[in-house]
Amino acid sequence: MDLIQLIILALIQGITEFLPVSSSAHLILVPLLTDWQDQGLAIDVAAHFGSLFAVVFYLRKDISRILIAGIDSIRNKEVTTQDSRLFWYLAIASLPVLAAGFLLRDFISAYLRDPLVIAYASIGFGLLLWYADAKGKRLRQIDSINLRDAILIGLAQTLALVPGTSRSGITMTAALMLGMDRTSAARFSFLMAVPIILAAGGYESLKLIQMNVGVDIVNFIVTALLSAISAFLAIHLFMKFLDKVGMLPFVVYRIVLGIVLIFLFV
Repeated sequence: MDLIQLIILALIQGITEFLPVSSSAHLILVPLLTDWQDQGLAIDVAAHFGSLFAVVFYLRKDISRILIAGIDSIRNKEVTTQDSRLFWYLAIASLPVLAAGFLLRDFISAYLRDPLVIAYASIGFGLLLWYADAKGKRLRQIDSINLRDAILIGLAQTLALVPGTSRSGITMTAALMLGMDRTSAARFSFLMAVPIILAAGGYESLKLIQMNVGVDIVNFIVTALLSAISAFLAIHLFMKFLDKVGMLPFVVYRIVLGIVLIFLFV
């Protein structure tokens, strides 16, 4: 894989990972539409860990506070704070998609990595995002999240296993439907991304080790670095302008993408 392809794929992964447009869909479509070779597992691992570093760095204060509170709650079960509750809510919200991903990974690889699946998911879940953004009460903040919210958002996250749905998109949709404001919905979605990306990156790393193949260190570092930088900028700009522009630009993009894919592949 040449440097230009590597740069483009790393930037796509970084930019789309946290925006409600589906990074998995874009990473499937780029090689399909360009006839590029598959980027390989090592590049996937590098891109995932680059994105993970970006979100951890952006939310480092929140993550540090939640982790410390969570560990304290394990040591002393009588101590309960909003941060310790968030720790357990994030763990609970992660369980459904981790279980579903483990059980359905072969089915997903065989049947759902299809451009028409991506097209219909992009349009359908894009319209659902628009509805949630337009009709949601947006009165609740992240510190009001309870166990029921965590379970429902966690269950919604399993739909992101369908390429084109978008993990961040469907979790924000669920949070908005539960009455959260845009910033809180996005922030909780980004916090939820940490254990999921960590699990996915760890699983891919294990597979890479088992395959016992050589890794181009330069390509790995370039991919991780570009993915981290682009993901951080995407998160920063998204959060900065979210309340001003809402979800409509992403909904429009998803619908246009879906229509184009239908036109190309039907």
